Amino acid sequence: MSKGFGNKIKNISDTNLLLTITVVVFFLMYIGAMIFQGEGFLKPQALFNILNANAALIILSCGMSIVMITGGIDISVGGVTALISMCCAVYLDKAGGNVAVSVLIALLIGLAFGLVQGFLVAYLEIQPFIVTLAGMFFARGMTTIVNTEPFNVANEAFVALKNTRIIVPGMGSVNRLGNYVDAYVEIGVIIALLVVIALFCVLKWTKLGRSFYAVGGNSQSALMLGINVKRTKFIAHLLCGVLAGIGGFVYFLHVGSGSPSHASGAEMNAIASSIIGGTMLTGGVGNIIGTFFGVLSLSTIQNIVSSAGLDQAWWTGITVAAMLCLFLVVQSIVMAVRKKASVK
Repeated sequence: MSKGFGNKIKNISDTNLLLTITVVVFFLMYIGAMIFQGEGFLKPQALFNILNANAALIILSCGMSIVMITGGIDISVGGVTALISMCCAVYLDKAGGNVAVSVLIALLIGLAFGLVQGFLVAYLEIQPFIVTLAGMFFARGMTTIVNTEPFNVANEAFVALKNTRIIVPGMGSVNRLGNYVDAYVEIGVIIALLVVIALFCVLKWTKLGRSFYAVGGNSQSALMLGINVKRTKFIAHLLCGVLAGIGGFVYFLHVGSGSPSHASGAEMNAIASSIIGGTMLTGGVGNIIGTFFGVLSLSTIQNIVSSAGLDQAWWTGITVAAMLCLFLVVQSIVMAVRKKASVK
């Protein structure tokens, strides 16, 4: 039986194998929540609420996965998100700005971080952890310099955009009063799904995507194949920065406020989601669809813990840590079995 299992996984790529594990675990987890937690998970809106609350995290995690596939990491994305939220909030609320320019501000901030950090990592060959750690501290410090107090944005055009809901036909439900309530998603969810689709296509069908995997798998071999390793790493960090800009504005669109404490721990959640989604810290293995399901899995386990009455923050941290360790162990076991099967 073990021989048959080994032969089966031998014919599946590392990326697809870990993706399959992630998707199966998510559906088992969600179905279990529907059975044991009851009504809260039975309505389609419950899943849409997970997407609404985590649209920004999906985008940030996609950027993180790109960098991790190349063998790097970026822990500045949470700080960049907070900085973008505060800058856009101050511009819209205190300077009387417009939404279009605030989007441009978000993209430019993300692009600036991507350019600087990508240059330092790729061309000066400084460790990505050190570079992005400095970027995280810088972004958090700049957020406080821009404004120290949290506040809600009252700009009418922004509030109207924030409150926009996209109805999902046929997925509504009847509430306790007997009234039919439409299911909906926020604009950020549509943006996040478009990002996932676009990056999936880039990784699967473009030369750049293949270069990301090659550099992460073995940079020396990639260099011998004629791949510009430094440029590929630079583009990965640049892309992560741009996605942090997009994710930062989506986060701002969801919360509708500026605060120095915004997106606290977002970088850790992005790393956890990428790992749960099958992206390996060693590089060369990962899938954007897996990252998407990694975010959903992370949020689902948090909702299960909350629904079970364990509202204290440490319980969430403990369950996320346990889940992360479980996925790392599963990845190690499956990859070891695969390696053993390939040797035979």
